[in-house]
Amino acid sequence: MVVAAARGRVPVVAGVASTTIADATFQARELERLGCDGILAILEAYFPIVDDGVFAYFRAIAESVSLPVVLYTNPNFQRSDLTPAVIERLSRVPKIRYLKDASSNTGRLLSIMNLVEGRIEVFAASAHIPACVMMIGGVGWMAGPACLAPRQSVALYETCRSGDWTAAMALQRPLWRLNQAFAKYNLAACIKGGLALQGYAVGDPLPPQQALTPEGIEDVRRALDAIDAL
Repeated sequence: MVVAAARGRVPVVAGVASTTIADATFQARELERLGCDGILAILEAYFPIVDDGVFAYFRAIAESVSLPVVLYTNPNFQRSDLTPAVIERLSRVPKIRYLKDASSNTGRLLSIMNLVEGRIEVFAASAHIPACVMMIGGVGWMAGPACLAPRQSVALYETCRSGDWTAAMALQRPLWRLNQAFAKYNLAACIKGGLALQGYAVGDPLPPQQALTPEGIEDVRRALDAIDAL
């Protein structure tokens, strides 16, 4: 459905998440068959996995398709993180070209950029301040809040790309309030609650996730109002 709706106007990067290499590579091949332009891969794990196992999982995904692969790491919610050492090894695997990091540690991102020496390009997640990540060499922002503020997010990106950091921070400061609301409440609830405020009847998150509280709705409303996104 997304590939059909995009009609080639923008690339479609589809998520692959699994606990096994066999299932992850199956997902990746199916997504390529459906016409997706890239894969964003994350490792699900109930038990911790050693670095060699983490490396093997992502390498197998990259080797199963002809598409570029984005590594995704979110240490706050994962049992087995993509460590900088593993990312450096994966940067030498053909087709692994990008990283989305949700660690909230911007210093870690600079360390990774230094390690990979341009072989992998880095995107900020919602835990980072996008303008700061792009200032140190990141290439963009791949995050939930952008779903509610696409026009403002593109404006921030283009301003950062132009190197006008004073203007970029003027855009970034009010936009960061939306990130703060996402951090305070459930991400899916914020996206759905925000879309409802914008006039899109997308419904509530599926149980057991809960809808935004009245307080949460008001926080998201204020954040959207501040960036003229209502």
